[in-house]
Amino acid sequence: MRVAIVTESFPPDVNGVAHCAWQTARHLRRRGHEPLVVTPAGAGPASGDPDGAPCPVVRVPSLPLPGYPQVRVALPGRRLAGALAAHRPDVVHLASPFVLGARGMAAAARLGVPAVAVYQTDLGGYARTYLGTGEGVAWRRIRAVHRAADRTLAPSTAAARDLIGHGVPRVWLWPRGVDSERFHPAHRDLELRRALAPGGELIVGYVGRLAPEKRVELLAPVCALPGVRVVVVGDGPHAARLRAALPGARFLGTRTGRELARIFASLDVFVHPGPQETFCQTVQEAQASGVPVVAPAAGGPLDLVEHLRTGLLVRPHDAEALREAVLTLESGRRRRAEYGLAGRRSVLGRTWTVVGDLLLRHYADVLAERAARPAACSAP
Repeated sequence: MRVAIVTESFPPDVNGVAHCAWQTARHLRRRGHEPLVVTPAGAGPASGDPDGAPCPVVRVPSLPLPGYPQVRVALPGRRLAGALAAHRPDVVHLASPFVLGARGMAAAARLGVPAVAVYQTDLGGYARTYLGTGEGVAWRRIRAVHRAADRTLAPSTAAARDLIGHGVPRVWLWPRGVDSERFHPAHRDLELRRALAPGGELIVGYVGRLAPEKRVELLAPVCALPGVRVVVVGDGPHAARLRAALPGARFLGTRTGRELARIFASLDVFVHPGPQETFCQTVQEAQASGVPVVAPAAGGPLDLVEHLRTGLLVRPHDAEALREAVLTLESGRRRRAEYGLAGRRSVLGRTWTVVGDLLLRHYADVLAERAARPAACSAP
């Protein structure tokens, strides 16, 4: 099977949409298929990936994302249509389509091949957060693009509910995979822990973009707890502001690959305060690392965190609830160990191989549905 994967943004070591596209291409190649990835120009293989590009890559003109130059966003142009026509795909896979993905959808229609649209980014919520307006416009665009797809794949039940509620048809669940060998409790590093918390403090970590929608500033009351050290991994437009808002926190910048896995495994508690996650990949990576999770009871974490078993779910936007959750785990070492072990077990069936095979079934279904259409239309 030939599959053209069009990803709206890059690179995969700092961008969840691109990371998922890269893992998809790698799985397709392992299964004997022929993927092509179309990405923004200026993006090489993931810096944390020694294997480099998993398949042929076509780069289209792009611009750095305003305020976050580490991520590049593709611009529409003729190169996309030409690349798809030359590849002769059986299926076009659109990763978080909005601008480039919409052009990919049109190109798939001209080629007469089915398109699978993967919803990964709450663009309506982003419009509300960054602009204070435009949420309705963003959803009209999302609805128009996804209605043209043969199938929309949502990463969580909350995301699927949002899509259906906004009039998107043919919505199916497709979660994200996690590398449970790279992210593993065995990578816990006592020397790193001493460097991060020389006084033996409880290490509470956040990993992700430092951007408004992540609500990392809600960790301020956690920073004020005695005996607790907050560690922040990532970069983004709010980095400077967060350094001022979280006194005493250790900011490590962007980390990838084995180094990131070592940091995850060396945490005592992982906290993700953002309420707008359609999935939340870092929650899975923390769980694979054997670390208990604190997250808001909203969006993707509702599918990932089992309250009082693998971690704690708290009221969204509530800094004091985050503080109380960390206090609960700080005083319960045995509870932390039990949650971490249960979290690890919960992700062992969510490898990229398992998730990739689920995706292949979605491809097979849309191909079968397309093949059945002419017969259905000609039936008496």
